[in-house]
Amino acid sequence: MSVLVLLLAVSAACCLGLGFVLQQNAAQQAPPSDFLSLRLLLDLMRVPRWLGGLGLMVAGMVLGAVALGKGEISLVEPLLATNLLFALALSRYQTKQPLGRQGWAGLLLLAGGVSAFITAGEPRAGDAVADPLRHWLIIGVVVGVALALTTYAKRSRLNWAAVLLALAAGLLYGVQDALTRVSGTLFSDGGFAELFTSWQPYGVFVCGVTGLVLVQSAFETAPLRMSLPALTAAEPLAGILCGVGFLGDRLRTDTGALAWEAAGLAGVVAGIVLLGMHPAMPCGTTESEPPAHELQRR
Repeated sequence: MSVLVLLLAVSAACCLGLGFVLQQNAAQQAPPSDFLSLRLLLDLMRVPRWLGGLGLMVAGMVLGAVALGKGEISLVEPLLATNLLFALALSRYQTKQPLGRQGWAGLLLLAGGVSAFITAGEPRAGDAVADPLRHWLIIGVVVGVALALTTYAKRSRLNWAAVLLALAAGLLYGVQDALTRVSGTLFSDGGFAELFTSWQPYGVFVCGVTGLVLVQSAFETAPLRMSLPALTAAEPLAGILCGVGFLGDRLRTDTGALAWEAAGLAGVVAGIVLLGMHPAMPCGTTESEPPAHELQRR
């Protein structure tokens, strides 16, 4: 594993985790009428804390894109999932909550799961699948599931909407990561002419903006502990599916390796859930916080 890819991916995870916390701090004050609307982004752009969080998230995405350009998506995605560790660190600073058994257990499961998956799978590059039908089939299934989750979330706003929206956003971000890697390859092969005459960079933009609206709506609807675990778990799973499915990433497939890879991914998801539900994570709006109509004054 390249040390440069490791540093880039972990730096990206740091920026993403810190950015998500700052964005949720602001988004939870947004007017309910902005739910699943581009108007939500326009309102949040007036909030300095949200802009800071957005800047960190963009920096994380840029670092992640560079990492994806230099390493396999099946390697980078599990490392990006560690953004929850940095989110928890900032949340602990804000809430003064101790890490405790739950926090240590989640940390060990997440870190151990990532290490187990990478060590057992030994992700390596291969030849990308040339068949466009396979590309569209995998992307269509992932985007279709995200659309179904969003549709159901809109009907059940008061229940599991935040979890469903975060899952949908995570799936779109996983597709975005895959298309980012393809776009990097197009640019390397043919420069800007090849890049902007292909559909992939536009797919990156659409997935990014749509995912951002879904994430902010999830942050607005419920505490961070409801949304961030789902977002963090869905993105690497979708990214790995795309990487192995049509980008040519190769993993070891002998019985022992597959068992450890499955155990590693299970550990990652379990660690994400434990860390996401940690008491240090923001609980949402409290009675002492200003009402939504004061959003613009912040």
